[in-house]
Amino acid sequence: MSTHSDVPSPIDALHLLVRATHALQREMENELTTYPIPYPISAPRLRVLEAVAATGSVRMKELAERLNIKARTVTDFVDALERDGLLLRMPDPTDGRATLIRLTELARNHLNEALAYQAQVASRMLANLPDEERSHLCQLLHKLIEGKDTANMAGPTPGA
Repeated sequence: MSTHSDVPSPIDALHLLVRATHALQREMENELTTYPIPYPISAPRLRVLEAVAATGSVRMKELAERLNIKARTVTDFVDALERDGLLLRMPDPTDGRATLIRLTELARNHLNEALAYQAQVASRMLANLPDEERSHLCQLLHKLIEGKDTANMAGPTPGA
């Protein structure tokens, strides 16, 4: 018969999850800042650029849905990435009221190598988790957010 003293309380488990997330996020961002690329990069920025690249051009509303983040957050990202010369806004030829977002040449020239570097960093960061454990971790994380509207959760800012 096992005792419950070995089972962490829900609040302890949540605190540990938040602590782990923050530590991993800091490590990823520190690694990305060392990558020699001619523009500021972060994991959230790469996620936005990758989503735009996957579509060629996309409306901001569709980008928000694709990333599962608030439209206002997408606007903040697009504004910052446009200032840095990585995204362009252009009129949607099929709807004069809509605006499409696309990558600039600068972003296209460096995105794949930045994404490959990010994947290398992630592999190093999770190297102590065998494939089976990493798969189980992902299953647990999906279970935690199941049924939750993650677009309305606090998210990273463009400079993060």
